[in-house]
Amino acid sequence: MIVKFAVSDPKGLRHVAKGRMEHHIKPNSSGTLVATTPASAGWKNLGFKVIKLQVGETISVSTEGNEVAVVPLQGGARLETAGQTYDLSRNGVFEHFPHVLYLTPHNELKITATTELEIAWGSAPATGKYPVRLFKPDEMKKEVRGGGAAKRQVNHILNAPLPAERLILFEVYVPGGSWSGYPPHCHDGKFGSPYLEETYYYRISPENGFAIHRNYDIDTDFDELFTVKNGDLVLVTKGFHPVSAAPGSNIYFLNFLAGDLLDEARATPPYDDPNYAWLKQDWEGKPLALPLI
Repeated sequence: MIVKFAVSDPKGLRHVAKGRMEHHIKPNSSGTLVATTPASAGWKNLGFKVIKLQVGETISVSTEGNEVAVVPLQGGARLETAGQTYDLSRNGVFEHFPHVLYLTPHNELKITATTELEIAWGSAPATGKYPVRLFKPDEMKKEVRGGGAAKRQVNHILNAPLPAERLILFEVYVPGGSWSGYPPHCHDGKFGSPYLEETYYYRISPENGFAIHRNYDIDTDFDELFTVKNGDLVLVTKGFHPVSAAPGSNIYFLNFLAGDLLDEARATPPYDDPNYAWLKQDWEGKPLALPLI
């Protein structure tokens, strides 16, 4: 049986709680694990979904008027689109870099699980400027950012100069006891920052670990604080958004972003919270020396 999806398909969404938009989405146990669309998130561009398939299961995805990027998380898959077939596999997000399959608007993708499979894709409006393409790990920039308690690895799995119209993708690894997104930064159009919508999809090792994710403003009373567990999805609709990995909890997150930045401009940096921007000159952060008293 082939199940058909459109990238705007609302199935599996659980976003509204007591009359407000829900920015912290807990996973289902099978099928569509987590999902968001522009309509369900209350923004303009970005859709995101993670699905789980058993061996031999097949789904069909219609890109509609969007570019789509597909990222395997665990397991094997056969991807068929535009007359081409791609066989991809990944033992897990903590073990291998991904291949990323980029799809054009008004295209069809068939995904067949060759083993038990978990796979993610995200979408954003596009004109079809770039062709279907498989991006390989050796094309992707990898860097260690920060220092001290804010040291993490960032893999640019689809960011300029790799071509796309709106989509930007990162995979980030945060050791237990460390922070990411530091200094806290924003890209919501305030303070001269670019406007980008963003999703954080979390995996945690060990699976019973946790992280703390905060979304906040410095000029309003907006402040969200989430305890994030394995498989959770967090939406960054506005504000600054640091992440803290609990000691003993190693964190992976997959970032999809899309907004006003196009093509090469997708490399434009965000705006740092001026209260903490000085940390880039002193990553140790002037810690207390213990014992203090």
